[in-house]
Amino acid sequence: MRVLVLGGTGAMGVHVTRLLADAGNEVVVTSRRERTSKDGVSYVKGDAKDRPFLDGLLAERWGAVIDFMVWSTAEFRERVDALLGSTDQYVFLSSYRVYADSPVITEGSPRLLDVCDDPEYLATDEYALRKARCEDMLFASGMTNWTVVRPAITYDGVSGRLQLGAYESEEWLWRAAHGIPVPMPSKMLCRQATMSYGGDVAEMISLLVGNPSALGEVFTVSGSDHITWREVAETYAEVLHFEITICSVDAFIAERGSGYQVNYDRMFDRVVDNSKVLQATGIDAGSLMGMRDGLTRELNTFIASGVSLLSSPGLQGRYDRLSGGAPSLRAVASEDGMAGVVRYLVRRFL
Repeated sequence: MRVLVLGGTGAMGVHVTRLLADAGNEVVVTSRRERTSKDGVSYVKGDAKDRPFLDGLLAERWGAVIDFMVWSTAEFRERVDALLGSTDQYVFLSSYRVYADSPVITEGSPRLLDVCDDPEYLATDEYALRKARCEDMLFASGMTNWTVVRPAITYDGVSGRLQLGAYESEEWLWRAAHGIPVPMPSKMLCRQATMSYGGDVAEMISLLVGNPSALGEVFTVSGSDHITWREVAETYAEVLHFEITICSVDAFIAERGSGYQVNYDRMFDRVVDNSKVLQATGIDAGSLMGMRDGLTRELNTFIASGVSLLSSPGLQGRYDRLSGGAPSLRAVASEDGMAGVVRYLVRRFL
């Protein structure tokens, strides 16, 4: 069938696109930059958030539309009817972050939007809330040609997506590669994390596309195991040999920001029951990549790629405030010269 993938050039989208094309589908992917079309995958240049561009694509009929875009609630409200009306199956990429704190996450677990009693948070359109609000529009649409997919944290060495707690890879990897301590809150290190290899998640999503049993359904998409963030750090450290230094949650948020993500996700135990998606796709849980082996393999893949890591002197100054001393100053000076040192010092001491 013909499949339109919106924003499908990221870590998950690249895998999903390739799997769908390899299965014989004609896949069209939107991209904001020029890309070469090949092997069953065609790229159309344009920003899917540009309404005329999107409307032009949705004027055609698609077997499936897979939506990796991050819409605001207002943006999605303006587009949901057109998205649903253009296809036999609209696949909406939500997130496991919509869930409130639960001992084990299933598709029926409560969502933050529905149970959180923090009026300041609920007044925002933060990522987890906007995803849930977009879901609600699909639930209330009166149609059943949608599938909601809620992926847990994914990792992938080719794209360089290797998270650690609330850190994206570019935030902690430079420090770790230089043997510089990485600051993290002790309470976060004790929390359980479910992280999934991007290739496994992509296979699950691709097998939901064109699957009649997926219509009108919600799926939490993840691997089958979970370990603490401390164990994640220790797994990475077997490759890069770095240490964690302890800081408070409040200090961490003050220096890094993203307080809602920290308090309403990374400070929860995230243990996922993936039985529903395994049943719908026919995937054997034993075939999924385990976290320790997968994280080690993908970190080695990323290192072998030779991708340069930027020091971000101001960022390192903030993180040294959490670690104590100035452990990253010498490396910053070596790589960024005096200009980098100035940026570092401003963030570290002022």
